[in-house]
Amino acid sequence: MEHTGAFEEFKLGLTRLRDGFPAQALRHLQRAVQLEQQNPFYLSYLGLALALTLKRWGEAERLCTLALQMKRTHPQLYLNLAEVYRTAGRRQEAIEALVIGLQYTNRHPSLQRALERISTRRPPVLPFLPRANAVNRVLGRIRHRLWQWLDWT
Repeated sequence: MEHTGAFEEFKLGLTRLRDGFPAQALRHLQRAVQLEQQNPFYLSYLGLALALTLKRWGEAERLCTLALQMKRTHPQLYLNLAEVYRTAGRRQEAIEALVIGLQYTNRHPSLQRALERISTRRPPVLPFLPRANAVNRVLGRIRHRLWQWLDWT
């Protein structure tokens, strides 16, 4: 009976997450983990919800990493960890999580797509100069800050 309750809570939590209500999802996912503490999917999604709602990056990372230690071959667990890193502003670590995931999941297409999305770079500001040129680097930083300020991605 406990497992059914945990699974129902988990399903509700997933639905709330996918509908864009992470705070509501958090409550359901916390209950699912309370009922079934050794389920890697429950732990991973709880970590993701903690990152999205409460910005508790350390705890979110810990839960997602623990889930991966339990089940290394499931791509969704890598996607969740990468999203935790991405929302924390740790882009390089998100990329690394996806690259590691590709090794353990037989190059799963969902991980490849996520890696392409996250690692796409904008062209140099002045295309006639090399990307590493000091002028391009400074202008690139200014562009990045301006786009962040304008909330563009």
